[in-house]
Amino acid sequence: ICACLVGSEMCIRDSIRMKERLLEEIQKGSKGAVMKKHIITYLIYNENSTITDLAKDMDLSIPTVTKIIDEMHEQGYIDEYGKLETNGGRHPILYGLNTDSGYFVGEDVTWNSINIGIINFKGEVLKLQMGIPFERRDTLECIDELCNHIEHFIAGLTIDEKKILHINVTLCGRVNPELGYSHSFFNFGERPLAEILTERLKIETSIDNDSRTMLYGENIKGVVKGAKNVLFINIGWGLGMGIMIDGKLYKGKSGFSGEIGHTYGYDNQIICHCGKKGCVETEVSCSALYRKFIEHLQAGETSIILSEKDIEEITLDDIFSAINREDLLAIELVEQIGQQLGFHIGSLINTFNPDMVIIGGEMSRAGDFLLQPVISAIRKYTLSLMSRDSEIVLSKLKDQACVIGSCLLSRSKLFEA
Repeated sequence: ICACLVGSEMCIRDSIRMKERLLEEIQKGSKGAVMKKHIITYLIYNENSTITDLAKDMDLSIPTVTKIIDEMHEQGYIDEYGKLETNGGRHPILYGLNTDSGYFVGEDVTWNSINIGIINFKGEVLKLQMGIPFERRDTLECIDELCNHIEHFIAGLTIDEKKILHINVTLCGRVNPELGYSHSFFNFGERPLAEILTERLKIETSIDNDSRTMLYGENIKGVVKGAKNVLFINIGWGLGMGIMIDGKLYKGKSGFSGEIGHTYGYDNQIICHCGKKGCVETEVSCSALYRKFIEHLQAGETSIILSEKDIEEITLDDIFSAINREDLLAIELVEQIGQQLGFHIGSLINTFNPDMVIIGGEMSRAGDFLLQPVISAIRKYTLSLMSRDSEIVLSKLKDQACVIGSCLLSRSKLFEA
């Protein structure tokens, strides 16, 4: 038994060494490493493939691809997944990512909570921990608290920590994922946030914007099925947008694309948290819904919530609970916001002509009470030909879109060529 245990530990160590060699090879950027990254990226989006299809996609000879696949199989990154069923002749072998060859952690940081998850190499979600209480503050101590939550989450896993290859942390606001800076939160001096997190966690860590991350999650695991040009409208406490063009996430020059919430929209003299007046999100967001709901109650209107709580005690969750119980005031306000959101989405459809527009974020909890006014306004304000081109849907991953997307981005950031 002891000999078996020793042998097993040696196999694990050998497997980790092979993976470390592959990661070092990838970081050096050799031609062979680029081809391996291409294969991993292809399998991320296509799950399983034959050598013939890989060779065609990479424009390489079958012997060359066979040699690379054999190396990656030896390194533990590629597995055989049976044979492809054909109408005749030889049945080619299907190759895919080895589920146990590595793991990726994603953390979603919201205004008042943290969500953390982990996926295996094939992209299967192994564990999610949602709604961890957290007060976001612009301090180094708060970053340390973020890291403590990740370390506690990892400590509770049954996998070898050395097989966690990458971590991605998702934040709202202006995030430059290439340089690793967050310009809305946790922006301390010259050092990038990603560098601080990597040093603290001792695992390579990246950062990205929440709306873009949600879109990526929907693209890989959610409602996007073959669409190449997609807009994700993240209507939460604020308002943001993720953009996918020709199957690739669009970031803009500095990673700041999609800040539709901070375009000028209303002459309402309401100061947005960005410091400017009249931003779209001052009227189209969960913060706007909450503000309007409280104002209507203070003006003497009624709601089923008032039989349960005083006005000062009402939370955003209470309002969504009231919507589900068909509270007239809550539904009316959501429909008004939906109509305004549809107007702005109509302008985006006229600009981008997308295959699909996904409505996500916390406001999507209102379901059809939000979606139907959005669709109605889009039909009213959008060119007919373009309106017919674009499918308008609710997020499939719902409140898990960001944390699942963060896990998936953690994987793709390490390997995408």
